[in-house]
Amino acid sequence: MRRENLIRVSILGATGYSGGELLRLLLKDKGVKIQHLTSESSPGSSVDSVHPALRGMLTHRFESLNVPLIAKDSDLVFSCYPAGAGISPNARFVKAGVKVIDLSADFRLPSAQLYKKWYKLPHTAPALLKKAVYGLPEYFRSQIAEASLIANPGCYATAALLAALPLVNKGVIDPHSLIIDAKSGVSGAGKKLTLPYMFGEVDENFQAYAIASHRHQPEMEQIIRRVAKTSATVTFSPHLVPMNRGILSVLYATLKKPLSLRDIRSLYLRAYEGEPFVRILPEGELPQTKNVAYSNYCDIGITADPRTKRVIVLSAIDNLVKGAAGQAIQNMNICFHRPEREGLV
Repeated sequence: MRRENLIRVSILGATGYSGGELLRLLLKDKGVKIQHLTSESSPGSSVDSVHPALRGMLTHRFESLNVPLIAKDSDLVFSCYPAGAGISPNARFVKAGVKVIDLSADFRLPSAQLYKKWYKLPHTAPALLKKAVYGLPEYFRSQIAEASLIANPGCYATAALLAALPLVNKGVIDPHSLIIDAKSGVSGAGKKLTLPYMFGEVDENFQAYAIASHRHQPEMEQIIRRVAKTSATVTFSPHLVPMNRGILSVLYATLKKPLSLRDIRSLYLRAYEGEPFVRILPEGELPQTKNVAYSNYCDIGITADPRTKRVIVLSAIDNLVKGAAGQAIQNMNICFHRPEREGLV
């Protein structure tokens, strides 16, 4: 950190939902100074012309990307570009010694081949994939603290992994039995002027999409395999629900041997003891998206079905906060050795 001990941050691609959420949260943080906000679609426009809720809160205007200028003025950049667009500039920022937290999927997967398979794009900085740290604080905190490039997890992956990892970490389930059924609000798709996300299509509707082909699926699997140190497969079924924000994820897994609900709950309580943003709900209580809205919390509810020998774990997050901007700020706090709750609720 330089200059008055403030963290100087810039946001690349700041006109999207994640960029707007980052601004909403960072403006409340007295330890941060916002430097540059880039937009290739709206250079020269005022921030409130795109994010009206921020009217009167800052005087910045969106700029075109200027890597040398932003690198000189920033300790950290949040990259909110769509998949593929941020690979080259992020590589340049890392080379210039600026920390990067990437909110796209460009550095989440372990190989350029896997990235191309799922994102249908070539990865132009494959050497950086080994340098990137997966930014799930509850499991990779020490690596995040030393990282120069952090791959912020996907929203679906965050909700699913926080629900699944205590089970796979202790080896109490069959790691090939995992089924994740998740529902997301429309903001999870970003600002797309395409037919499936228009009001007339979403309102009064509930639909599944990308069954067995969603891009967060390989992300989930590679982290589960890393933590469990064994092979694992996930059946993932995402759904779009007519609400603005929030994810409710329901995980089903087959137990290797019978366990009581009390034993399963104890496993989760130990796994997340002391974690500032994971809340294990009381027995019999299940998570709801409204209870985590606008917050960085993940609420987890646990139940078991002895008849089918399955454990059922539900998790709820705000897809724009714990699933994107809030988790990115949590990672920033770890990088700069600040309390993780700083600037977050």
